Amino acid sequence: MNENTKKKILGILLILPAFSLTMAVVALPIVQAVILSFTDVDTGVFSLVNYQKLFSNVHAVKNVYYTLHIVIVTVVLTIIIAYPLSLYLSFGKSRFARMMGKLYLIPRFIPGIVAVYAIMGIVRDSGALNRLFMQVGINLKPSLMYTPQGIVLANLWFNIPFAAMLISASMSGISPSLLESAQDVGASSFRIFRKIIFPLTAKSALVAAVFVFMGNIGSFTTPFLMGANAPRMLGVALYQEFSVFYNPAAAAALSTVMFLLSAAAGGVYIYSMMKEENWQK
Repeated sequence: MNENTKKKILGILLILPAFSLTMAVVALPIVQAVILSFTDVDTGVFSLVNYQKLFSNVHAVKNVYYTLHIVIVTVVLTIIIAYPLSLYLSFGKSRFARMMGKLYLIPRFIPGIVAVYAIMGIVRDSGALNRLFMQVGINLKPSLMYTPQGIVLANLWFNIPFAAMLISASMSGISPSLLESAQDVGASSFRIFRKIIFPLTAKSALVAAVFVFMGNIGSFTTPFLMGANAPRMLGVALYQEFSVFYNPAAAAALSTVMFLLSAAAGGVYIYSMMKEENWQK
C-alpha cells in the first residue's frame, strides 16, 4: 500500500464519525419524512394522496404563495440594503464607518425570540414608537403586527448583518493596488465599481441571497409571533399540522415541499460554484 492510499484511508476514517452522525440525525429523518409523505396512512401503500390533499386545499396553497412572497421580498430588500452597506464598511474611511464595521454584527448575537419581542414592543400600535410620537401629539399607529410587512421588517433585522458580512468578506479580498491602478488611469468611481468591484463581489451577493432564502423559507419564531392566523408561513403551518392537528403524513408532505424549495435555491448556489470552477479550469 503506497503512501497516498494510506493518507486517503486515514482521511476517510477521520471524517467517518462526523459523516455517520450527520447521516443519522439529518439524512435519515429526511428520508423517513419523504417516505411518509408518499404513504397512505389508511392503507400503508405508496400514494400521492397526501400531496393531493395538500394542493387541493386552498388555504395550504395560499400558505405556499404567502411564504414565497415574504421570503422573496426579504431576500430582495436584504441584498439592496446589505450591498451598499458592505461598500460603505469596506471602503469608507471615516470614523463612523470604522465604528459601524465593529457594531453591525451585534444583531447576530441577540437570541431570535428576544429580538422579535423587542421589535413587537416597538412597532405594535401601543408600543414604544407610538408612545414616543404621542409626546408631540401624534397618535402614530404603525399597524405592523400580524402583517407581512411586520414579518419582513423583523427578517431584515436578522438577515442584513449576515448578508453584509458575506459580501464584505469578498470586498475585503479586492486588492487596493487594483483600485489604485484604475484611479491612476482616470477611471471614475462608478466605472471602478461597475468594472471591478461588482464583478468580483456579485457571486458573494448571490450566495448571500441563497442563504437568506433558505434561512427564511422555514422560519418559525417570527411568523408565529408576528404573523396572522391565515394565511400562515410554512414553518407555522408545519408546526400546526404536526403538533396541533397531529397529522404526521400531511406534515411530511409539507416538509418535503419546503425541502424542495430550499433545494431549488441550493441548486442555484451549486450551479454558480460549478460555473466558477469551469471558468478557472
